[in-house]
Amino acid sequence: MKTKFLRTLLPSLLLPLVACGQTPVSQNKAASAPAALGKPAAKNVTDTLTTKLEQMYAAQDLKVVSVADTPIQGIYEVVVSGNQVLYTDAKGDYILVGDLINTATRESLTDERTAELNKIDFASLPLDKAIKEVRGNGRLKVVVFSDPDCPFCKRLEHEFEKMTDITIYNFMMPIASLHPDAARKAEVIWCSPNRTKTWTEWMRHGKTPATVKICDNPVTETTSLGEQLGFTGTPTLIFPNGRTQSGYSPLPQLKEIIEKNQK
Repeated sequence: MKTKFLRTLLPSLLLPLVACGQTPVSQNKAASAPAALGKPAAKNVTDTLTTKLEQMYAAQDLKVVSVADTPIQGIYEVVVSGNQVLYTDAKGDYILVGDLINTATRESLTDERTAELNKIDFASLPLDKAIKEVRGNGRLKVVVFSDPDCPFCKRLEHEFEKMTDITIYNFMMPIASLHPDAARKAEVIWCSPNRTKTWTEWMRHGKTPATVKICDNPVTETTSLGEQLGFTGTPTLIFPNGRTQSGYSPLPQLKEIIEKNQK
């Protein structure tokens, strides 16, 4: 997506996100941003950039959320609608879109900032609408938005099977455009007498869920929740500290990521 964003930045800043189907809930409104990695920019710089960028992209209803210094003198971090991070000079004559890398640590300051901006309130998630599995003492916690026909979701489940002392909350998010039968499977799994067992046997061992009468279920609601959170693919993980990860990771990286993001 980032490559396409770069290719199509001009003449419209926000259209690439629409073209990629990414519609985070904050895209159409300005939200309070977490503290920037650098200190806030001087008021005159903030006022200049806010006025210029909002006028230039008024047709896309762009709003400047925050302006901050970066480690590069004369280059400023600007957070705009949809929690997009870009960089510009003090006058807004030039815009850079991409990763700002700390060469000493080899870390992306852009990724770090984006992760902070897109944090999710873990405590607010409706965990009663998830399929819950407790392994061992359940010490580690993770939420997963998953599609029952997604091959990468199944690979993730195989990694979970190797772990102990973890609690996994699976919100089913079938993606009809990719897997036409996924919504039906999700409803069958939820309505099974033991939904956790049915889920894990299907995802990890390929055991087809037994036919059951479809009951009241939250599949439509959890799919909508994932879309509202801006998720466009599965699996997407949410950690207790609010950080998210899109995509599958193998062990031991998966365990390290989960442990690192508990607090």
